[in-house]
Amino acid sequence: MGDDRRLVAVVALAQGMAAAHTPRESWRAAALGACRALTGGFAALSVWERDLGRLRVLVNVGDRAADEDEFPDGEAYPVHQFPEITEFLHERWVAGGEPNAWVETAQGPAAGRPGYCHQRVAALRRRGRGSCVVAPIVLHGRAWGELYVARSVSAPVFDRADADFATVLAAVVAAGLAQTERLEEARRLAFTDALTGLANRRAVDVRLEEAVERHRAEGVVVSLVVCDLNGLKRVNDTLGHAVGDRLLERFGSVLSLCGAMLPGALAARLGGDEFCLLAVGSRADEVVKVADDLCRRAGELELGEGVACGVASTEDPIGPVSSARRLFRLADAAQYRAKAVRAARPVVAGREGPDDPVVRLADEPSRERSGERRRFRGRR
Repeated sequence: MGDDRRLVAVVALAQGMAAAHTPRESWRAAALGACRALTGGFAALSVWERDLGRLRVLVNVGDRAADEDEFPDGEAYPVHQFPEITEFLHERWVAGGEPNAWVETAQGPAAGRPGYCHQRVAALRRRGRGSCVVAPIVLHGRAWGELYVARSVSAPVFDRADADFATVLAAVVAAGLAQTERLEEARRLAFTDALTGLANRRAVDVRLEEAVERHRAEGVVVSLVVCDLNGLKRVNDTLGHAVGDRLLERFGSVLSLCGAMLPGALAARLGGDEFCLLAVGSRADEVVKVADDLCRRAGELELGEGVACGVASTEDPIGPVSSARRLFRLADAAQYRAKAVRAARPVVAGREGPDDPVVRLADEPSRERSGERRRFRGRR
């Protein structure tokens, strides 16, 4: 491949990884880009898991064998089967060597020879491949894993120039992986409550919008539990904010524990003393049962005065739910009523007959116009 074509291939690989939105997409873009750049028939990206002593395959692309899934759940190989992982990527590198790529063939090692690896040769033969190039990936100054590209027996064998180019590609992949890590960390921070570790309001807004869209398109049941932790102000005023923070953390743990009873439920802190659970696909009665357990557990906490809890589910008689905003208003109105009557159990929207006070409160014009639940809270 000429220099211009290789430059184009490097740019394409970098752009593919930059366009990825998830780690999986980034891994796939890296493997596909390297496979095309090296005119290979198959490529894989693997990570070296030091704590488990294994090389785990993240993605396989191209002409995959029957036992090679695109995103394998359990394709991993003990490091001792690949001595170059510890010897070449660690000992030789630390001693002053460079993490350069090398070539293996179905007959044995070739260009950039780090040492004979029986497992790689056997794998090439078993899967009908003639040669492969293996490029170490270095991230944050440490050996992270490897990029592997193979050609069929009918294709030309990789040579020294291919190995050198693979080394360059591995560096580009490492830069892309570092960028993906930074984006994932930023995304995690953007959607996580710093104090409790639960999801935050932004995460709830996104997930609730998606859930209501699924409800409208597929009829999936969407339920929302909104909670207001009672007594937090008193704890802050009498015992200090550090103790109040411990109460918030403790209740967050209880909420997370209860939420785990509903598959895929999102436990979140909306802000201040307000929390919620978002459940998609669970029956309304199951969600109410979990909310009831949550109230009981909150009442048993050493600090605080329990929790006021409201539930709204598309499975209950609350009328059409065409927007995330309406479901949130219903759950919030149910919670408002629970707090007003000091209910020890959750109040559920739509379960008090045709003229349900919660539904009426949620849909009243003044509340609709406000568009801001904080203003609604100020009416107490």
